[in-house]
Amino acid sequence: MVEEVKAGCARPTGGPVGEPAPEIKENIQIEKKEVKSMIQVGKKALDFSAPGYQKGGFINVKLSDYLGKWVLLCFYPGDFTFIGATEISAVAEKYSEYQKLGVEVLSMSIDSMFVHKMWDDHELSKMLEGGVPFPMLSDAGGRVGKVYGVYDEDAGVEARGRFIIDPDGIVQGYEVLTPPVGRNVNETLRQVQAFQLVRSSKGAEATPSGWKQGKKTLKLEPGLVGNVWKEWKTDMAFD
Repeated sequence: MVEEVKAGCARPTGGPVGEPAPEIKENIQIEKKEVKSMIQVGKKALDFSAPGYQKGGFINVKLSDYLGKWVLLCFYPGDFTFIGATEISAVAEKYSEYQKLGVEVLSMSIDSMFVHKMWDDHELSKMLEGGVPFPMLSDAGGRVGKVYGVYDEDAGVEARGRFIIDPDGIVQGYEVLTPPVGRNVNETLRQVQAFQLVRSSKGAEATPSGWKQGKKTLKLEPGLVGNVWKEWKTDMAFD
């Protein structure tokens, strides 16, 4: 069962008079039975549907439609914010690398899909050629952000939260920062690669501190107990 919530996406002032409204369902849907639950690593990601903007068009996105794929879900405080512009453009710049890894990127803030379009047209497209290629979703009222634990009730915005969700819909990792500090896109890519390696090994291998693609992993075998020092040196975390 799902609970339907009006997104309240207001058209910004100053637009063309008499412009027809897009054929978009401006609502957010959340699994009602999970509304009171907080997201946890190793558990199912909360399913939701939300309106958004992508490459010149208005869309509706449902998280469960991405089952079978890796998903990077990125929350941020708002459009036309200073650090937000650096983060979204940085993720967009690395989008082709995410795609090579089979990762779909979804960004989300409290802004309407109309404001997303304005931001992409007037600022982000000037920071990278072609603008943002992935869906920019609207979470009016922070309904999705609340259950993902990133919505700030007092400020009325969402913190910088990013969630790595595997093809089974399981949250493998997340990070939440306060608004003044931007996230490291390369670190997110590294973590995706690490989770994918562990998944492909069916849990037989794990990635130690500082692991990067091509570096040594640890085989999870009984003989490793008490003998990690033989297989891995501390300086390997930093090269």
